[in-house]
Amino acid sequence: MKAALAAAIAAAALTGCGGGPAQAGSAAVIDDQRITVSTLDAAVREWRAQFRASRGANDARANPGSADPRVAPPAVEGDLRGALSALVTFRIGDEVAKRAKVEVSDGDVDQIVAAMDRQRGARNTTLANGLPVRYTRDLARFFAIRELLVQRVAGGAPAESQQAAQARQVVGLVMRKAAAGMKIKINPRFGTFDPAQVQIGPVAYQLSGTESGIR
Repeated sequence: MKAALAAAIAAAALTGCGGGPAQAGSAAVIDDQRITVSTLDAAVREWRAQFRASRGANDARANPGSADPRVAPPAVEGDLRGALSALVTFRIGDEVAKRAKVEVSDGDVDQIVAAMDRQRGARNTTLANGLPVRYTRDLARFFAIRELLVQRVAGGAPAESQQAAQARQVVGLVMRKAAAGMKIKINPRFGTFDPAQVQIGPVAYQLSGTESGIR
């Protein structure tokens, strides 16, 4: 089942790239879908105001291990890049679900939101991941996709079992393969997409010929 899932999604992968120019006004283009700069800017402005006002979100971000955020929280200096990474990751999760024929119901999302509430709070977890609270259900949907895939690969084994742990590794590989196969273009202003990490890395600045030792 593990091999079949990974192979099926890999076979369906499109030839893509993680960099290159984005359409004008776009922070990112994922296949034919855009995340605009204005959408990203608005989300981060909203997030900053909410994050400053939330003690729980600050605690969750300061101690990510205990908060169990599964979309990598961004560094303070990379708020735009971190938020964009999360939004791109959501699109990758949706694509993986589509290829694996995983259907996520509102009930599945509700269960994840409830689980986050029992930990540090769904709103706090969303803020700790660098997004305003209106993205809470988007974040929960991504978590639900991962968990449904893990359950499929693990054959329903308990979450604490060795089978489930191995299934999480398989699902991580599936996510990375899907990301590598998608046409993901990031506006160079925000960095470059790394499919191996399924996130956007820092902006790469080119050295001049003298600084790099190349004349």
